[in-house]
Amino acid sequence: MPELAEVEMIRRVLEPQLRGRTVTKLSVLRPEVVAHPQAEQFAQEVCGAVVGQLCRRGKYLQIVFADGARAVVHLRMTGRLLVLPENTPEKKYTHLILSLDNGQELRFMDMRRFGRWWYLKKDEKDDFTGIETLGPEPFDERLTAGYLCEKAGSSRKTIKDWLLCQQLVAGIGNIYSDEILFAAGIYPGREARSLTAEEWDRLAEQIPRTMQFFVEKNEISAEDYLIGEGSDYRNTPYLQVYGYKGAHCPKCGGILAGSRIAGRSSVYCTHCQK
Repeated sequence: MPELAEVEMIRRVLEPQLRGRTVTKLSVLRPEVVAHPQAEQFAQEVCGAVVGQLCRRGKYLQIVFADGARAVVHLRMTGRLLVLPENTPEKKYTHLILSLDNGQELRFMDMRRFGRWWYLKKDEKDDFTGIETLGPEPFDERLTAGYLCEKAGSSRKTIKDWLLCQQLVAGIGNIYSDEILFAAGIYPGREARSLTAEEWDRLAEQIPRTMQFFVEKNEISAEDYLIGEGSDYRNTPYLQVYGYKGAHCPKCGGILAGSRIAGRSSVYCTHCQK
């Protein structure tokens, strides 16, 4: 699933291609991908709208229109967004198409069909997307050791489970929770309540550092993004532990272990993350 770094990459690639463009038509090929309002109304509302900017909040991408309305999309596991010429043959699993006034189309493809779209009018209360429940961004000044410790309180949840909680910190998923905890030297299966003040300090330091590192490493040109069809993420060469169970630890040289923690496959070093 694309996490904060990947969604930010998508935002940076697509925004220059969409900003200032008028939506001339919206085709919903799979109505179930539109969560609010009904697909027919969604298409009517968006048609004629001018794209102002693209924003990201956690793992959500938001197309903000000039009139203050916005279309919100969550890619979930396999969602992809591509800007293509209108005469490009339609690819498999294409579920939604925004036609633009320059002959281009923003196409949403999703093999698993878990991704969702919402449309919110200007000043419409957002009771639909879940954005309003999100915690601070990893780069938010509120994200201090004190904040993390207070939120965790006396919880018996694992610290990995807490990092995956979008209401605690927005945008972190399975990949970067493993990377953050490795960088901080904290075993992902530890109960959150067991962390020391020093460990909370390390965690508060590593969350923004790790996420900023991967935002930068995921940078890609619009041409390469199109070649990779929107799913060629650039994080793999820089991952330290995620996906490397059985490999040597990049810090101590020991063998990386793996187990299911918080219902997710987790990789860690038993020496560096005791």
